Amino acid sequence: MIIGVPKEIKNNENRVAVTPAGVSEFKKNGHTIYIQTQAGAGSGFSDEEYINAGAEILPTIEQIYAIAEMICKVKEPISSEYPLIKENQLLFTYFHFASSEELTHAMIERKAVCLAYETVEKTDRSLPLLVPMSEVAGRMAIQEGAKYLEKPMGGRGILLGGVAGVKPANVLILGGGIVGTQAAKMAAGLGANVTIMDVSLPRLRYLEDVMPANVDTVMSNEYNIREAIKVSDLIVGAVLIPGTKAPHLISRAMLKQMRPGTVVVDVAVDQGGCIETCTPTTHENPTFEIDGIVHYCVANMPGAVPYTSTLALTNATLPYAIQLANKGWKTACQDNEELAKGLNIIEGKIVYKGVSDAWGLEFTSVHKML
Repeated sequence: MIIGVPKEIKNNENRVAVTPAGVSEFKKNGHTIYIQTQAGAGSGFSDEEYINAGAEILPTIEQIYAIAEMICKVKEPISSEYPLIKENQLLFTYFHFASSEELTHAMIERKAVCLAYETVEKTDRSLPLLVPMSEVAGRMAIQEGAKYLEKPMGGRGILLGGVAGVKPANVLILGGGIVGTQAAKMAAGLGANVTIMDVSLPRLRYLEDVMPANVDTVMSNEYNIREAIKVSDLIVGAVLIPGTKAPHLISRAMLKQMRPGTVVVDVAVDQGGCIETCTPTTHENPTFEIDGIVHYCVANMPGAVPYTSTLALTNATLPYAIQLANKGWKTACQDNEELAKGLNIIEGKIVYKGVSDAWGLEFTSVHKML
């Protein structure tokens, strides 16, 4: 198969979908791989390293899309890429269709085969291609939240861990999955008082067992959230419902109950966000303020630490990408139910229920298309 890896062009997105080590694996399996020049530079990989691993370098994104049967990316295509996508071309990347109606309609129109990292799902319901970036984003949420709690950044002027004789900050984490767990570990490690909420009692029992003494677990419901936000300094939105919009757990009206300078970090923003007032921002302009509350809503948080993120992501994606290249997308998805669940749009038809529900569009069973 001919594989193409374009340079990411989303704002401050420095990750790359395939490393030189990945190129070597594709070559070992008999595939041809084209890398756009400088695609790996932001993650610390030079064109020379890719060439030495067996890739061919092309100068433009147009050439990459024109020649490739499978496009491997990190983030969803943006509007300037839409016209480059060919009918029946396989795109393997993060899509998050439920948060973008424009992208959904564009991919339907292009009649591409869209296989989304975020909905590839194992039998135990875990999301193997979302986990590494969720780990990074969860840890970064605390790192960024601590920074924006500083007074010059618009925050309350609170040190997350406090000092002797001064109480540490209160951190509220909504969601006890991968993001929430990693955020809680980081915040606890810095000495904050941490409360983590989830709707699953078994998950809360697990977290109660593994978390340090400065982490409390609380059942997630509207009453408990309303009470907790009144005394929280940093709030992390870490709710995920695979492939569909995140529920709004904090409404605009609830901001009035928070103290001025409170920071909210909505990691779920690429799935619509779990805080009503959150809209996607960029690393260039990461925050905005509403009702005195600082909102950090960068949709590609791991892009700020591209070396770590690229290696973590490609460790997870490469085995699936090799299957797709070796067998073709249709056979690979027939043979592997995990990959089949990653299919969101095929040849103009939506085959993932969460996406069709999000925009009120017709749903077609993926097995009918396979």
